[in-house]
Amino acid sequence: MSKRRSEAAVATPRNKKGKDELNPIPGNGINPSVCNGTGKEEIKDPSCDPENPVKITFQDVSAAAYKIKDGIHRSPCIKSRMSAMLDMDIYFKKEFLQFTGSFKERGARYALSQLPNDQKKIGVIAASAGNHALALSYHGQCLDIPVTVVMPLIAPMMKVQACRSYGANVIIQGNDISESKVYAQKMGKEKGYIYINGYDHPHILAGQGTMGLEIIEQVPDVDAVVIPVGGGGLIAGAALALKNLKPSVQIIGVESERCASFSEALKAGKPVRTDVSSTIADGLAVPTVGVNAFVTAKDLVDKMVIVKEEYIALAILRLVELEKAIVEGAGATGLAAILEGMLPELTGKKVVVALCGGNIDTTALGRVIERGLAADGRLIRFVITVSDRPGGIAELTKLLADMGVSIKDIFHERAWLKSDIFSVQVKCVVEARDKAHSEELEAALRKRYNQVAWLPKYF
Repeated sequence: MSKRRSEAAVATPRNKKGKDELNPIPGNGINPSVCNGTGKEEIKDPSCDPENPVKITFQDVSAAAYKIKDGIHRSPCIKSRMSAMLDMDIYFKKEFLQFTGSFKERGARYALSQLPNDQKKIGVIAASAGNHALALSYHGQCLDIPVTVVMPLIAPMMKVQACRSYGANVIIQGNDISESKVYAQKMGKEKGYIYINGYDHPHILAGQGTMGLEIIEQVPDVDAVVIPVGGGGLIAGAALALKNLKPSVQIIGVESERCASFSEALKAGKPVRTDVSSTIADGLAVPTVGVNAFVTAKDLVDKMVIVKEEYIALAILRLVELEKAIVEGAGATGLAAILEGMLPELTGKKVVVALCGGNIDTTALGRVIERGLAADGRLIRFVITVSDRPGGIAELTKLLADMGVSIKDIFHERAWLKSDIFSVQVKCVVEARDKAHSEELEAALRKRYNQVAWLPKYF
């Protein structure tokens, strides 16, 4: 690779001729702009200009692959044990096995390597609550480049501590990522740091695209690739690589129902701000997709699907139980789409599913597993009215025990029951072996008791 190429700056809009090249821009080039849609003043990022988006090329991805090959783990792409169960040949691209636990390392490594030498001494800054911060911190340490990450107050402490352990300067600022971004951009302007957008910088997109190159090498006869979508960086880079090497491959993007910003952008023909609510797939909770990511990916994505939260939880559970893999919500959405039955056209085909991250908050893992059990029909809630005479509740618990059902929680109340005073209402949470077992339990309870209310299993 030429010296000129390797020293290209990170700020990279199109050149004057309109070509989609990753051209250097002198200095920081950061100027005040309007706002980010939240009412918070934001500083314009020249590498992510809505008026002049950058459409990366296959050559950019190839250059990134050469540049990062010595610093990135070539993650395995292995046939899943779920293939027979789901009636398709499923291969999992295990990006959660990267050193910091996600695909974000690819783009971070490449973006850092492309800094001009003087900027490598000054350093970079980013706003992130998770995987981008981890990746940038780790590879900044590897390449001896100072990294500052601004993280919101809601960032998990385990990720904050990990970034610090990699030598990054971690600043906790902002109630959400939007506020953190504004702070990071202002600080970057003052200190001379380059701001690196974690899902839309052209070098980030090129780096993420190297996953697509590996997929074709590992599964050359792949029919379809299923990719989680948040800001759009991964699907943009990977789709570009995949379609160039195998035009017939089907590219399918998957979003959570609570943050479907890429689907909304496709409807509008441009990135638009989308309402985002709390989701298990927090890594995908990006209200507006990247402008460069969108212009690169929009003509390469064959299908977008939106999955329900309960199926994301179920996908995490399936991966724990069957693949012995801990995958975060964002990383499991591809499998969730298959489990929900959203992709029937893939039956009998060879499908690669990107498991793009494994940094699930340990304090949330137990709750997610329980929700997965509920979605699978194995964790059940019901309310039942039994006799309040001696032995009434004992009879219920004996019936549950005889059926091999485990009681997880039980609560009974008398005062607010509207029926006779000799009855008590019992609320139970129980665990069954599988969905068929839970249906047997429901039938047995309804046969024995007159008042049984089966509560919704989803959330």
